[in-house]
Amino acid sequence: MTEAAKQMTQLWEAGDEWRDVMPVAEAHDAVRSVIGMLDRGELRVAEPVDGAVVVNEGAKHAILMWFRVQEMQVLEAGPFEYVDKLPLKHDYAEAGVRVVPGASARFGAYLAPGVIMMPSYVNIGAHVDRGTMVDTWATVGSCAQIGQNVHLSGGVGIGGVLEPPQAVPVVVEDDCFIGSRCMIVDGAHVRQGAKLGAGVILTSSTHVIDAQPYYGIALTPECDMQAYVEVKSRTSTYEVRAADFEGEPISVFLTVRKYWGLAGDSSPVNVLRTLCDAADELGVEKVVPGFVNPLAAALASRS
Repeated sequence: MTEAAKQMTQLWEAGDEWRDVMPVAEAHDAVRSVIGMLDRGELRVAEPVDGAVVVNEGAKHAILMWFRVQEMQVLEAGPFEYVDKLPLKHDYAEAGVRVVPGASARFGAYLAPGVIMMPSYVNIGAHVDRGTMVDTWATVGSCAQIGQNVHLSGGVGIGGVLEPPQAVPVVVEDDCFIGSRCMIVDGAHVRQGAKLGAGVILTSSTHVIDAQPYYGIALTPECDMQAYVEVKSRTSTYEVRAADFEGEPISVFLTVRKYWGLAGDSSPVNVLRTLCDAADELGVEKVVPGFVNPLAAALASRS
């Protein structure tokens, strides 16, 4: 823990007696210094480390202390008037951030170069990384951590959390697409490259099942010859062990099987030939036009 973080923790844990820890003016300056680090992206409230989310409680204490030490004040932004304890962010052009009228972010939220804010809102402690789009009426709650090249579609709600200080915030990793009107709250963790359809509600206790499409049919009335079509991610053993999933391409598998042994005087060679012929026919007439081509078209439309 840095010296600044230790100071914030000492101030917060002192409760109403925080003035006994250090003079008021010094406390104001110390708290503002830490919030400024959050604002510039030099410090984060939390970040993924080796698959887990590590919380910087000292940074959270600084945010909580800001509301304790600051007085309410009138703020003006063009024709609009606000009454708050936090000023709004500014110097967007210098930071390389595009902000459409109607969007606002509070001081202490970090917006990396290349971020685009449509009319939307980003709260203190949030970290929004490079190339991310915060679309119309989307909100990024306090301390939420949003990765690079993420698209938060219209009306998305990313929940925030300040207390308790050790609580894990929402984390959305790089290259994710969050569909319109999704709600991600309660410290949910969305992994790299995930795609959420419109209207999904995700919490830390939501059960997410990793399922791969699987389709089977019987080729004979007796069901002794069956075919299966599976869509799987083409992942090697090395990629699983190293957690290095480059590209994550997918494959379509067609399997034709014979059950219950050989009938009568059938030979293994004849059965194998029958299975191969059935697989060729299914592949040409059903699997390629019904699975492979539509899947390839869908993937191409997203690139």
